[in-house]
Amino acid sequence: MSVNEVRDCSLILEGGTFRTVYTAGVLDALMEEKIIMPYIAAISAGAINAVSYMSNQPERTMRVLTTYRNDPRYMGTRNFLKEKSIFGLDFAYNVVPNELDLFDWDAYYNYPGEVEFGVTNAYTGKVEYKQAHTMTKTCDILQATCAIPLLFPEIKIGNAPYYDGGLADSIPVKRAIEKGFEKHLLILTREPGYLKAASKSSSWATKLFKKRYPRLAAAMNQRPDMYNETMQFISELEQDGNAFIFKPERALKSFESKVDQMKANYHMGYEQATKQMQELKQFLGI
Repeated sequence: MSVNEVRDCSLILEGGTFRTVYTAGVLDALMEEKIIMPYIAAISAGAINAVSYMSNQPERTMRVLTTYRNDPRYMGTRNFLKEKSIFGLDFAYNVVPNELDLFDWDAYYNYPGEVEFGVTNAYTGKVEYKQAHTMTKTCDILQATCAIPLLFPEIKIGNAPYYDGGLADSIPVKRAIEKGFEKHLLILTREPGYLKAASKSSSWATKLFKKRYPRLAAAMNQRPDMYNETMQFISELEQDGNAFIFKPERALKSFESKVDQMKANYHMGYEQATKQMQELKQFLGI
C-alpha cells in the first residue's frame, strides 16, 4: 500500500490520561492506511499517542498503557517519595521506551510532518508549543505536557517550569489555524454533549498554586469556560465542513484501571475509524 500524504489538514489530539487509549485505536487505523498528516498539535496524553503515530508503531500505545497501568512502578503513590509524582517518571518516560518496550526513535525523528506539543508555562499561565522533533530520549516535552498539577511535579525545560498543556489550551485547533490550516481532523476523548465544569480537585489545586504561580492559577480557574468555548468553535467548524471529528460514544474514565475496559475503549476508536475510513479519506482529499 502506498503512503497517503495529506496536504492541507491538521491533526488535533486532545488529552485525557487513560481516556486516550480510545485515541490510540483511531490512530492505529490511520497507520494501517498509511495516512501521514502534515501537521499535528497534541496536548497532554494526546502527545503520548502522537509519538507512537510518528514512530509508526501501531498498537504500541495500547500495549504500554494496558501492560503497565496497574504496575506500581508506572503509577502508584509510592512514586511520590522519590519523584513527587503519582507516575514513575523515570520508569514511564525512560525505562519503558528505552528498555522494556523499545521506541523507534529513528522513525520518530524522521517523521515528515511538523508536530507540536502544547505545554503550560507556570510563570505566564500561557500555552507554549514545543517542536516534538526536539524532544530528548527521556521525553522531557512529553513529561511537561502530561504534568497534571498535584499528581506531577513541575517539569523544567530550560529555565522555565511547565505543567499540563491542557490547562491553557485543551484542544489546540486554533493553533492549527494560526499555522495556516483550514481543515482539521480532531480526535477527542469526551463523549457527545460533554461540558466541562469546575471540580473540587481543580479548585483545590488552583488555591494551592495561587501564591506561587498566580497566572497559572488564573488559567486553571478559567479552564472550564475556555474548554466549552473551544468546543462551540469546533462545532461551528464541523457545521461548515472544516472539521472531521472522532469522539467516544460514551463517557470514559480518565483513570480507568480495568484492562479489559481499556481494551474495549481502544477497539471503540479503531472500529469507528475503520467504519468511517472512506468518508475520512474523502475529507482528507486522498
